Amino acid sequence: MNEVIKKKVNLPSLVTVKKFSELLGLPLSTVITELMKNGILATINEKIDFETASIIAQDLGFEVLEEATTEGKGMTIEKLIEIMKKEKESGENLKKRPPVVTILGHVDHGKTTLLDTIRKANVAAKESGGITQHINAYQVKKKGQLITFVDTPGHEAFSAMRERGVSLADIAVLVVAADDGVRPQTKEVIEYLLAKKIPTVVAINKIDKPEANIQRVKQELADNGILLEEWGGQVLSSKISAKQNIGIDDLLDSILLLDEVEDFKADFKREGLGIVLESHLDPQKGPVATVLVKTGTLKEGQDIIAGENYGRIRRMEDFTGKRITEAGPSTPISVIGLNGAPNTNDIMQAISGKTARIKHDLAKSVRFGEKGEVLTSQKIYSSIAQENVKKLNIILKSDVQGSLEAIQQILAEIKSDEVAIDYINVGVGNITESDVRLAQNAKSIVFGFNVETTPVAKRMAENASVEIKNYKVIYELVEDIKSRLIAMLPPEIERTDLGKMKVMAIFKTGKKDMIVGGKVTTGRLINGGLLEVMRNDNIIGKGKLENLQENKINVNECEMNKECGITFAGETKIKEGDTIICYREEVKKKTL
Repeated sequence: MNEVIKKKVNLPSLVTVKKFSELLGLPLSTVITELMKNGILATINEKIDFETASIIAQDLGFEVLEEATTEGKGMTIEKLIEIMKKEKESGENLKKRPPVVTILGHVDHGKTTLLDTIRKANVAAKESGGITQHINAYQVKKKGQLITFVDTPGHEAFSAMRERGVSLADIAVLVVAADDGVRPQTKEVIEYLLAKKIPTVVAINKIDKPEANIQRVKQELADNGILLEEWGGQVLSSKISAKQNIGIDDLLDSILLLDEVEDFKADFKREGLGIVLESHLDPQKGPVATVLVKTGTLKEGQDIIAGENYGRIRRMEDFTGKRITEAGPSTPISVIGLNGAPNTNDIMQAISGKTARIKHDLAKSVRFGEKGEVLTSQKIYSSIAQENVKKLNIILKSDVQGSLEAIQQILAEIKSDEVAIDYINVGVGNITESDVRLAQNAKSIVFGFNVETTPVAKRMAENASVEIKNYKVIYELVEDIKSRLIAMLPPEIERTDLGKMKVMAIFKTGKKDMIVGGKVTTGRLINGGLLEVMRNDNIIGKGKLENLQENKINVNECEMNKECGITFAGETKIKEGDTIICYREEVKKKTL
């Protein structure tokens, strides 16, 4: 038994009760009994999360280690290049893949125009008509073969790429304007291409211009180490006009010729590895990453890691915006399903059979306030305590990090000095029993966006009277939270002064009421109005006007300069010479 007590156990992020008992090497009845002791009623096939399994395992005498789910974190471009190099050397499982081409050159030599011309001329009309978004990578077909083009926008991006010492592309197209020749920026590019021995095709652009001087361009290229084929060298060249769509076919033929010589291959069977070209937060889709698959195959439904971000591929789209279920080497894709927007040059890696669940500080912090200050729930709690405001405790769960940020940004716009949101916890993923346990302890409400509540968590919530609210539309969730905050606002009382009476006689003094007479000096007194007693300019008590008489006749109001008798309901003892102030209060519900 002692051996069992000392045994270490690895637990996954989610585990069925049956599998949990197998991992512990204990009878199902023992595990279920222990779960019940902790208020959890779960059947053998229901899943419990790591936090719950960890508590139960420790109670049963085990030392718990979480399953290593961060494999691949820290993957760099350099490591990726090393993997591809080893693949090429081994020669196993290799198949032909499309070449990846980037177009480089001086900033105003026609690089962008060339990219646009190639795209328009060679992407099938039915595909180009269906393009719903611009991503900076796309594929064209020439002679039945695919070519992938990757746009490296701006000279700065190229410099950054060069500093990393690697290139995204297999083949470079060096654009040189026939009317301008080799410029300092062009020289910089040439130095890089020669140093890295990147296969290159030269595109001599703007040949339609009167000032074009092709021979000068060839000479300047030779002076800088690029010797073209027609000058006895090995570098292919094409004379083009990107604007007039001249020579584009010849340029693509040159690319395919280089591709044939280089014979680019990759392993389609291994887990997918790709480079993030760009990413953004889409209001509907959440974080979207544009990725170039370098080796292996990425598939819909796979768990993935990209830099510090993680998730599951919920949807993949090709460069036309069309949904695809898998993407092999050299394919540019948009990936939806990460918990946050990764950085350019991050490596996306598929993780087979494991949940890419990386715990990091962002999951338990809140982007809050106009300047995007990162506050922990403890800091917010401290701030709330200091300002003596009422707080709404919430736990917020969402399908993706982008949705969490969007919800919190909208909620941050709700300004109030009297009520505030206290984020007990925020995170990505379904609502689990650990969320319910936390909500119970913190007396908070659990809000979910585009997530499910596990059956165990649902049952726990019912037993513990924890409220769980799930939404599919962000603004419905926000409106619910806003309405709860409004309900917490203290009512606003609006006072209206009606008139004053000078006390001239005391007719009766009771324990909790008095009958007094006097003259209305300003405004009017109304039956049922609220009263204040003023003596020597100080308010000494409050009460209510329960009966108003004028000439011993009951009236609803008495106007200025008239005498009246009133029944004052209150404990204050009124004296002759006091002033009675009559007023009314209207309770108004505040809003945000």
